Amino acid sequence: MITPLVGVAHGSRDPRAAATVTELLAAVRARRPDVPVLASFLDHAAPAPDRVLDGLARGGAERAVVLPLLLTAAYHSKTDIPGVLARVGRRHPGLGLTTAATLGPHPLLLAALERRLAEAGVAAGDPRTAVVLVAAGSSDPAANATIGGLARRWRSRGWWGVVPAFASATRPTPAEAVAALRDAGAPRVVVASYFLAPGHFADKVRGEALAAGAGAVSPVLGAAPELADLVLHRYDEARAPGRAPTCTPAGALAAR
Repeated sequence: MITPLVGVAHGSRDPRAAATVTELLAAVRARRPDVPVLASFLDHAAPAPDRVLDGLARGGAERAVVLPLLLTAAYHSKTDIPGVLARVGRRHPGLGLTTAATLGPHPLLLAALERRLAEAGVAAGDPRTAVVLVAAGSSDPAANATIGGLARRWRSRGWWGVVPAFASATRPTPAEAVAALRDAGAPRVVVASYFLAPGHFADKVRGEALAAGAGAVSPVLGAAPELADLVLHRYDEARAPGRAPTCTPAGALAAR
């Protein structure tokens, strides 16, 4: 039996978020029709990952790849998802579970960001354009540092500049970053939305950035082709020979 892929998204009260995850995973299925691909959500939407994995175990599955549909490694990937695996492992000791890496960071995400900016009328690497790369923000400093590193790498594409900003938890805010770049003399400032799906943060960022003088704000990443490719890349990594299960068939949670 082909190992199922269980995507785990954050979840949102905004129905557009679940619809976007559904669209992304439909694109994944279209690329690999032999792989069972299932969606789950940590909060605010159904089904929960526990329920999906329970169903696989009852259906006779021996293994599954749990793939965080998250753009950075933070609390959800470090605490919530391991907690899910521990609970499921205790209930179904015969089910071997492997956790894939979070989607980001990865070069395919930069390609997806450039795709979305192009849809907003921004040519990739325009030397007269500065970019504010806006992520949700986290209480985990390592997650925020990842966004800073991504911004530094992206600047090498030829932009006037690229700086990180955050919708919550830390600073600078998108409006602060836009204003700072304008004050620094950037001919044009645009915002790249580093969000998987629409929702409160994406809407907030768009409004605040445009009010601060941003020339354009890109759509969320959504079901960009690069994201579908990246989901399968993470799935294949998790199934690579020699990759130990996160939760063994004995139900033990490996320290990771």
